[in-house]
Amino acid sequence: MSKKLIKSGIIVSAMTMISRVLGLVRDVVIANFMGTGAGADVFFFANKIPNFLRRLFAEGAFAQAFVPVLSEYQAQDEKSGTDETRKLIAQVSGTLGVVISLVTLFGMIASPVIVALFGFGWFLDWWHGGEQGTKFELASTLLKITFPYLWFISLTALAGAILNTLGKFAAAAFTPVLLNVCIIASAIFLTPYFDLPAYALAWGVFFGGLVQFLFQLPFLYRAGVLVKPKWAWHAPGVAKIRKLIVPALFGVSVTQINLLLDTLIASFLVTGSISWLYYADRLLEFPLGLFGIGIATVILPSLSGLHARENKTEFSSTIDWGLRVVCLMGMPALAGLMVLAQPIIMLLFMRGEFSQSDVQQVSYALYAYLSGLVSFMFIKVLAPGFYSRQDTKTPVKIGIIAMVANMAFNLMLAPFYGYVGLAMATTLSATLNAFLLYRGLKNSSVFTIPNKTKWFFAKLVVASALMASAIIYFQPSENEWFAMVFSQQLVHISGLIVAGVIVYFALLWLMRVKLSDFKVDKNSPISAR
Repeated sequence: MSKKLIKSGIIVSAMTMISRVLGLVRDVVIANFMGTGAGADVFFFANKIPNFLRRLFAEGAFAQAFVPVLSEYQAQDEKSGTDETRKLIAQVSGTLGVVISLVTLFGMIASPVIVALFGFGWFLDWWHGGEQGTKFELASTLLKITFPYLWFISLTALAGAILNTLGKFAAAAFTPVLLNVCIIASAIFLTPYFDLPAYALAWGVFFGGLVQFLFQLPFLYRAGVLVKPKWAWHAPGVAKIRKLIVPALFGVSVTQINLLLDTLIASFLVTGSISWLYYADRLLEFPLGLFGIGIATVILPSLSGLHARENKTEFSSTIDWGLRVVCLMGMPALAGLMVLAQPIIMLLFMRGEFSQSDVQQVSYALYAYLSGLVSFMFIKVLAPGFYSRQDTKTPVKIGIIAMVANMAFNLMLAPFYGYVGLAMATTLSATLNAFLLYRGLKNSSVFTIPNKTKWFFAKLVVASALMASAIIYFQPSENEWFAMVFSQQLVHISGLIVAGVIVYFALLWLMRVKLSDFKVDKNSPISAR
């Protein structure tokens, strides 16, 4: 069975890679059309609200609350031969559909209030008749277009969670690709029909949500779980999910909430701040989504099943396996992006409205974000250790502590370092979050990092540092990078990345790192699936 989980992990990571690559293509298109000016700031703001909710539901709180309960119902059906799982799916889909429809309607009607809340700087300028008041008006209009994405993606998240629990990971992992395709197509084909490119991109988000939702339906039908929705607010399964989901909003998604708070503060900073943070965050999301979210996606159903079967030893081993796998790829990604940050930003974005100055500004934020990459990945693996056991009290306490810390760091760093200080604060609060999650699992005697794994981490750090040193030695100077044309940059960066990968794995081989150090054996947690 361990081979099945590893295969699932590879499938999810491969699909996620396609999505992330298209996401970068999407950002290249956006940078070309809008650069980092006022229009870009407003679109990224209007997109950040539904995008935040996407992560909250699709990769966060909803899945963390729903999957353990669904796994529990499945285990009961296996023992009793009943069909309560389909009944639960009907109740959850009907209840969620009604609730999310009301929330979406409210969001569209109250879009000016939402913009005033998270873009308070723009609101104040609009109130006093300042030049940036147009940002507030434009953001209010764009949010009406992008907010329905919440309705589509919430039901898409439900479908994805069901398919993942059934062991069918490919469809849900591929779905985000469709959003990127719709935004790219809208930018290219709809922009000529609007005064501002931001409108075309906003409609791209809307259509992307619709296509993602429709794409899941045939897979649900084929799996035999496309059932008629039913309102059931007080049904036992729905009540349990309601109880779990509210605290989960704070626990696993605290990083996303912190990013919204960053946006609020960034609205008081110079024009371009939100865009610089956005592009830096997008580059961070590539390795995080590829390795962190990919592994977390397959771990949650496994942990939930192991907990339902009361298999504590394999439960702990699964978390350990997840940490080793994300670090195996995450640490070299961190080191490589650190030393190639500006060249990669130049290659991807420096054209059209995106200037050389923008390259430098984005790189500063990226350095700050990258410092917390391993912490972000640890959160993705450690948080399911709580939610799979239906423990929501501990993560919500940790989430609140991390959010308060983030605001404190923001207030301490933003006055001196501007938008870079916001990125630094996010990294510091994520590191605190990861540490407290681990301490909580350790104090509960659920999981402790074995000494063998600590030595494994140490070897990865050494190999990553030496790999980065080799890249620095061979890469051109900053002025030489700026003097290169696109094709030259592409050749040099590709060569350095390939060389870095070879050096990294050669060093691991010399340090006697074996496949067995991060391969699941026959007694692994995953075998219980």
